[in-house]
Amino acid sequence: MSIATLGATELVLVILLVVVVAAGLAALLWHRKRRTERLRSKFGGAEYARAVKEDGNRRRAEAGLDLRSERVEGLHIRPLALADRARFVDSWRRVQARFVDGPAGAVTEADQLLGDVMSTRGYPVGDYEQRSADISVDHPLVLKNYRTAHETALRQARGEASTEELRQAMIQYRTLFEELVNEPEMPLAKVAS
Repeated sequence: MSIATLGATELVLVILLVVVVAAGLAALLWHRKRRTERLRSKFGGAEYARAVKEDGNRRRAEAGLDLRSERVEGLHIRPLALADRARFVDSWRRVQARFVDGPAGAVTEADQLLGDVMSTRGYPVGDYEQRSADISVDHPLVLKNYRTAHETALRQARGEASTEELRQAMIQYRTLFEELVNEPEMPLAKVAS
C-alpha cells in the first residue's frame, strides 16, 4: 500500500493519527519537564542533583523524591510548643558555650540535640539517611549544611576533624537548628487538613 493509493478518508485518518501521536509525545515531554521543575524547586537544585547522581537515572530519582514527599506527608510533623522551643534554645546556648573548651564534645552534643529537636517535631530519627531524606522535603536549603556537619561529626569521632572543621560544623548545625526551632506555628487550615 502506498500513499498514492490511499483514498482521501484514509489519508485524513493517517494524518490525524500522526497528529495525535505527536500531541501525545509533546504532552508527555511537557509533563516530565514540569515534574522535574517542581521537584527541583521543592528539593533545591543541590538535593535534586544529588538524588539523580546517586540513583544514576533521572526518572527513578524523581520517583524516589516523590516517595519522600508522600512519606513526610504521612508523618505527624508539628511545630514545637513554646516550652519545648525555649528548652531547646537554652540547650543550644549551652552547647555553643561548651565549644570553646571542648569543640569535639560540643559538635557531638549539637548532633544529638538536633536529633532531639527532630524527634520532638515528629520526624523519625532512627536512621541518619532516612532522617536526611525526611528533612529534605521541608528544609531543602539547609540539608547540605546538615549533611556536611554530620560528616564532620563522624570524622571527629574517628579523631580526624580539625578545630576549624568543627567550628564550621557548629555553624552548619545552627542553620538547621534555627530553621527547625524557629519555624512558625502552622496555619489552622493546614493543621485541620
